[in-house]
Amino acid sequence: MKNFAILACGLFMLFSCQNQAQTAKPATAKSKTKTMAAENIYQFKVQDLYGNEFDFASLKGKKVIVVNTASKCGLTPQYKDLEALYEQYKDKGLVIVGFPANNFAEQEPGTKEDIAAFCQKNYGVSFPMMDKVSVKGADMSPVYKFLTEKSKNGLEDSEVQWNFQKYLINEKGQLEKVISPKTLVTDPEVMDWVKA
Repeated sequence: MKNFAILACGLFMLFSCQNQAQTAKPATAKSKTKTMAAENIYQFKVQDLYGNEFDFASLKGKKVIVVNTASKCGLTPQYKDLEALYEQYKDKGLVIVGFPANNFAEQEPGTKEDIAAFCQKNYGVSFPMMDKVSVKGADMSPVYKFLTEKSKNGLEDSEVQWNFQKYLINEKGQLEKVISPKTLVTDPEVMDWVKA
């Protein structure tokens, strides 16, 4: 009888402890999902068309439009509106940064010297133009990885659809909007953002 009482008591304690373990919530249990802090564009340094270093940190406090460009594209005349917008708002805190890219139908085949001459001669481009980069694929520029990956920009995943896709960056260096290639910078969607 004594053994039976000890056995019963032991079983009772075992089931009691097991039940508590199943219903108790650990005090240190926290959600395993972490929100990654978005990066900003100020971390990047690139080369411009003239071989000089361009530090995005120099743009702190300004709105920035990053656009991939091409000289032999049906959308190339957008250089005119980009330059006009830059001239009108550069003293009001807007910078346009162009990245020539040859990713779409090889529409930017020239050297950086060819690109610089084309932009100046045909459109009088005075906004900063960077050295030619890739905006998609395995050799994508780090700047474009930031612009197209939500894990880096904190806004959204996107893919550069064609030449002259625009990325609108706020005064804190954060991506705010992605504008399709065919949408002109004179469109209210862009102009409202510039003026805000």
